[in-house]
Amino acid sequence: MLYSFGMLICSQTFSPRTLETIQRMVDETPEISRRALSRRVCELLDWRHADGRLKDMSCRKALSGLHKIGSLRMPEVAYNPAFNCRTVHQEFVRAPVFCSLQELGSVTLVLIDNRLSKEAQTWKSLMTLHYLGDRLFCAGLRYLVHSSVHGWLGALAFGPAAFRVSVRDQFIGWNEQSRQNNLDRVIGNSRFFLHPEVRVPHLASHILGKVLRRLPHDWQSRYGKKPLLVETFIEQRRFNGTSYRAANWIHVGTTAGRGRQDGRHQAALPPKEMYIYPLHRRWRELMGGSIKGATAHSKDWAEEEWGRAPMGDTRLVQRLITLGRDRYAHPQANIPQTCGSRSKTKAAYRFLDHERATLMNLLEPHIEATTKRVAKEKVVLAIQDTTSLNYGTHPATENLGPITNIPTGVVGLMLHGTLAVNTEGTPLGLLAAQCWARDPAEFGKKAKRHKLPIEEKESNKWLTSFKAATEIASACPDTTIVSVGDREADIYELFALADQTPKAPLLLVRAQHDRKLFEEQGRLSEYLSGCSEAGRLEIVVPRKGNHLARTA
Repeated sequence: MLYSFGMLICSQTFSPRTLETIQRMVDETPEISRRALSRRVCELLDWRHADGRLKDMSCRKALSGLHKIGSLRMPEVAYNPAFNCRTVHQEFVRAPVFCSLQELGSVTLVLIDNRLSKEAQTWKSLMTLHYLGDRLFCAGLRYLVHSSVHGWLGALAFGPAAFRVSVRDQFIGWNEQSRQNNLDRVIGNSRFFLHPEVRVPHLASHILGKVLRRLPHDWQSRYGKKPLLVETFIEQRRFNGTSYRAANWIHVGTTAGRGRQDGRHQAALPPKEMYIYPLHRRWRELMGGSIKGATAHSKDWAEEEWGRAPMGDTRLVQRLITLGRDRYAHPQANIPQTCGSRSKTKAAYRFLDHERATLMNLLEPHIEATTKRVAKEKVVLAIQDTTSLNYGTHPATENLGPITNIPTGVVGLMLHGTLAVNTEGTPLGLLAAQCWARDPAEFGKKAKRHKLPIEEKESNKWLTSFKAATEIASACPDTTIVSVGDREADIYELFALADQTPKAPLLLVRAQHDRKLFEEQGRLSEYLSGCSEAGRLEIVVPRKGNHLARTA
């Protein structure tokens, strides 16, 4: 970048006088190496890291750029045969590990401090199995993953962030100047590898959680500056990014496929999916970003999710998309806080009060988008459950009903949703949602309800959701859909519907009643008590607030 007072390269200004001084260094000492020259220039400009070390690599890159555009005549690159003679490390061989996360014992991360240590050699041996190899192009942090029971399991590496990535910069809301000023607050997860013989459910996301908790301190201790954001790139042809999503990383978009060495703008590499993980609650503000950038980034997904809403008016569709983007930017705020201005708040309330802004009209395009995501999975769980929306503290409400066990209790609405989730636990979207207000006059008539058909009971919600899952199953013939319900779903009519529906989803219900078996050969509880244990499943409960992550 050219200014009247000099050139700005790698966040450093090179004035005409500075360029003359550097050129004089080269002319007076023709045999000087580029490395030695870069160190002298760093000392000249007092160009240092936060911990006082010279910014040797940044300076070398800047000098090379000045040489390419003709502003400097750099010394010739000296050929060093030893530079290409790299030690070939033997692949790390270990015994297979097939167990639960708890059976690994204590899983710890070992930070490598010495590149000549035994741990460093182990790290390189493990990374020879990684498809990108063990060679890293920049300094950074390297970790080994160790189990107290099974030894070395894998390895990770973190280094400087990518210089410029469009989807990341848009998501943060950076302009060119703020990107240059704050790029050193971003670090990249350049390697994450688990040995192929290690097959432990939830281990990858568990490791990511552990390393992110200690990474800011480790990076600051070594480089003198605390990072605010971590990024990584996932080649979609090889990986799905499931572990990163399970560890709450944020997907920000797809790269152009240029990589670090694409000086000719050929984009010859395969595009990669980019994920980020904020390390501070105010990360965007502290990095000079703008929430407008994040909102602009959300344009594509918001239009894809609601752009086909049957509102009958493009202005209503656009208002829905705008409201969706605002909710994305402030997911826990109320409507006025979400909208940010009085005019947008009034527009949002007018939209929600419109006769076409019904629950089904708003959900229809979302369910279509969810169906597309379901079609990409092999197995999907259609999980049903009921919750209540409490409006007891709102002073002016109407058409509500009790949400407790007494007719004069707290008022609100009942909501029964069907959420599609893949086998890794990643939500794909809603398949159905039913909302209603209970009638207080119907309380205390339990005997009468037993005489009513299922269609006139609240329990019909389970059948309605199952029918919705059946429609999705018909649209996704290559996906196995399992309808899941809790003890309340243990009703005869639901089992009968599943049995009578051709190509219906599978049905999984937690038993509440001790039902008779087929042809009345005993009872369910008696049969299960005589069965041998088929296995046990351990679930990793992620950290929430002050509650640490645990295995249940």
